[in-house]
Amino acid sequence: MRIRTTVAAVTGALALTAVVAPVAQADSHADINRPSAADRAGKSAFTSSAAAEEAPVISNVTVNAGKSVVVGTTYAKTFTVSLKASHPTGIYDAYIDLWHGTSAEDNVDGWLAPNEDAATCTAVSSTTSTCKLTITALPGAEGDLYGNFLAGTWHVAAAAWGNDGSEYWNDYYKTHKVQRLSKLTVNASPEPVKKGKTLTVTGKLTRANWETGKYAGYSGQSVKLQYRKKDSSTYTTLKTIKTNTYGDLKTTVTASADGYYRYSFAGTTTTPAVNAAGDYVDVQ
Repeated sequence: MRIRTTVAAVTGALALTAVVAPVAQADSHADINRPSAADRAGKSAFTSSAAAEEAPVISNVTVNAGKSVVVGTTYAKTFTVSLKASHPTGIYDAYIDLWHGTSAEDNVDGWLAPNEDAATCTAVSSTTSTCKLTITALPGAEGDLYGNFLAGTWHVAAAAWGNDGSEYWNDYYKTHKVQRLSKLTVNASPEPVKKGKTLTVTGKLTRANWETGKYAGYSGQSVKLQYRKKDSSTYTTLKTIKTNTYGDLKTTVTASADGYYRYSFAGTTTTPAVNAAGDYVDVQ
């Protein structure tokens, strides 16, 4: 697993309490050490803490343009995080990361850290800046997403530093979803089919298994069978069925007119919504 930390000299009252979270989830992931406020605050040591009386104000903390971070089995997912920060003396730097666990102080079992040592901050006025960083999430046993249990809700930590050395740091600023990529297939047969005859519609719902590096069936999930006529752009739900133990789907409908059939999954906390590509059926 990639452990990315920033260590800097810190003086005076700016040496804040460290946030270090050893976790024993697996031997190769027993030392997930997020940087403390003090680690990052070294950049503020250029000024006297006596001048830092007012903390920066943070707003508009955004992760992946507001969309869930969805990761498959093989490729790393790189996404942007950003915030707006204000302080009377201007903004020097900012920080955002995502962490998983019950306590930032002593129970962190997952960490998605910034790729950069410093944010790219663009001043929009003498007091306010917008700051951006990128984060890369790597699936797999040696990656950031080493266990399927990590899918779901993550905490988002946000911090900013004023030019006078003042600091705002919040490990629980907001939450964000990190999910296992889902796939959905459909096949309607026979094709072509006579009007009034029975169509059998099969399919399969799978999702990324970060531990095996493969896709596995998602069992017990409600999935909608939908249909749209040949000249329509709107799908209508015909029925809702559940996946079996292997994520398989199978049901029957009566053929009425040329059109497209698809399965549609609404998603869960750990898995994003997905629609199968429509399968066209010629009804004769």
